[in-house]
Amino acid sequence: MAPSIDKPAAASPIDKPVALVIGASRGIGRQVAIDLAKKGYAVVVSAKSTTDSSALASLSPFPPDPNSALSTITTVAHEITTLHSGTALAIPCDTSDPTGSSLQTLVASTIKAYGHLDVLIYNSGAIWWSSVASTPLKRYQLLQRVNADGLYAAIQFALPYLHESTYGGRIVVVCPPIYSRFFRGKTAYAMGKVAMSVLVKGLAMDFERESVVPPQTATGEGDGVVTRRKGMAVSGIWPAVAIESAATTTTAKQEENHHHHPELLLRGDLRHATIFSDAILGILESPAEKVNGKLLLDEDFLREQCGVKDFEKYSVVKGSRPRRIMPRVLPDLTVEEQDDEGVRYDSAKERKKKKGSKL
Repeated sequence: MAPSIDKPAAASPIDKPVALVIGASRGIGRQVAIDLAKKGYAVVVSAKSTTDSSALASLSPFPPDPNSALSTITTVAHEITTLHSGTALAIPCDTSDPTGSSLQTLVASTIKAYGHLDVLIYNSGAIWWSSVASTPLKRYQLLQRVNADGLYAAIQFALPYLHESTYGGRIVVVCPPIYSRFFRGKTAYAMGKVAMSVLVKGLAMDFERESVVPPQTATGEGDGVVTRRKGMAVSGIWPAVAIESAATTTTAKQEENHHHHPELLLRGDLRHATIFSDAILGILESPAEKVNGKLLLDEDFLREQCGVKDFEKYSVVKGSRPRRIMPRVLPDLTVEEQDDEGVRYDSAKERKKKKGSKL
C-alpha cells in the first residue's frame, strides 16, 4: 500500500517521465543524468555542490572536467539544457542531514517543479576504506548517514509519488552484490553499502507482496522517446570493472610518485562512466519482474540482458583490458524455505490497532 502524502502543488505538470538523480554533480551521476535527459526524461540533478549561475559564462572549458570540483549540479543541469537540448533542474541536497529534511525538501521541490516522479536514482555515497580500529565513530556515523540512511530517507519520501507513476515507478541504487570478500579492509563502509543492498532486496519483496510487480508486463507509452515497462521495481547496480571518477583520478595522482607512467597503468584498468549509464538505462527499459530485487553488475547485465558484445568502447585507454574487480560467480542468497513466511506480523498495523482501540 502506498504511503499517504500531502502533495505540493505543481505549477505545470510536465508531459514526460521525470527522473531524480541524487549524487549527480560528477562522474557516474553526471553521466546518468545526461543520458537520461537524452532519452527524453526531465531530470532533477541533485548533490551538495553548486556553482553561482553568474559564474557559468566564465567557465572555460565548458563543460568542465566531469571528475573535478568544477563539475557541480549547476554545470550539469546547464550542460543538459544548453548542449543537449534537454530538460533539467539543479536542486541541492545534503544526504548526510540526519533529520532527512533536506531529502524531503528535494522530493517536494521535484514535484512542485514537474508534477510527478517516475524514477529515483541514488548514487550519493561516502567512502572510507580502513580497518575498524582506524575508523573513528564519527566517520562511521557519516558513512551510514550518507549511504544507508540517505537512501532510506530518499525512498520514504519518493515512494508515494513512484506508486502513482504512469511509467511504472522505478528505483535504481548504486550498491554492491552481497559477498564476504567485500567486507575486507573496509568494514564500516561495507556495513553502509550492504545495508543499501538489503534495502533493495527487502523493498523488492514489499513490491511483490503489494502486487505492484505484475507477472506479465506491457510496454508503457512514454513521450515518443522513452520506452518503459509498467510495474514498480527496485534494483541495485555496481561496476564489474573500476570506473573513471574523482576517486580514481585522485588515486592516479597519488601513484605518480611510485611509478614511471602510473597514469597509464591505472587508467588502463578503468572504464568510462557510460557503461554504468547504459546499464541503468537498460534496467529502466526492462520488465519490472526481470529486474526487481536484483543486485546487478553493469557488464554482466549489459551482456546477458541487453546483448552488448563490444566492451572495448568503454575502456578509458584504447586497446586496454581492464581488470575485473568483482567475482564472476556470486552467492545465491535464497534458501529452500524462501517462500515460508510463517505468521505475518506488521508492527505498523498493530500500532494503528492499538491507537484505534484507545479512541
